[in-house]
Amino acid sequence: MDPIRIDEIMGRDRYEARRTEVRRRLVEHKRDRRVAVGERLSLVFEDRATVWYQTQEMIWVEQIADLDAIREELAVYNALVPGAGELSATLLIEVPVREQAADELARLIGIDEHVSLAVDDTIRVPARFEEGRQTAEKLSAVQYVRFPLDPDAQARLVAGAPITVRVNHPNYEAHVVLPERVRASLAADLSAVDGGETALTWVRDG
Repeated sequence: MDPIRIDEIMGRDRYEARRTEVRRRLVEHKRDRRVAVGERLSLVFEDRATVWYQTQEMIWVEQIADLDAIREELAVYNALVPGAGELSATLLIEVPVREQAADELARLIGIDEHVSLAVDDTIRVPARFEEGRQTAEKLSAVQYVRFPLDPDAQARLVAGAPITVRVNHPNYEAHVVLPERVRASLAADLSAVDGGETALTWVRDG
């Protein structure tokens, strides 16, 4: 999947005029990209549309107009775009009571070794976590993960095989079979024909 290009970024005024509609479309798009794994964890699978939106929002919120600064933001967020033959996701650890956040997050330290994706219940793909978002004492509530798929796993996912996300941390065990709408969205990600273009065009342009 190609990274977001600078010529795909809207100017601040144009984005502000369309922001409400863009947000509505992005929320709708994410319904097919988000899945809960138990009561505390959720995964949002990233694509060109979600990454474009995050970039646009940061530029809008921070009032960034300088082209070099926009390029810097693109470099940061483009790191979330899935590469060839892989899925990319943001893993969110949800703690409803803020006062308990530190303790709850501490209980999940080491989670980077306990998340995987199974294709057709036969191919297990361990998640690769972005480095620097946890230490032996502290864990960020937002983690970035990738699932590299070999050609067989990709072909099975596209063909409709069941996809299961599993977490087997000592303090948190859960699994979920991806709903068909999510599997179909990920299958489109892996399509060399589309490469995420359709979703971005729909969210951005309607």
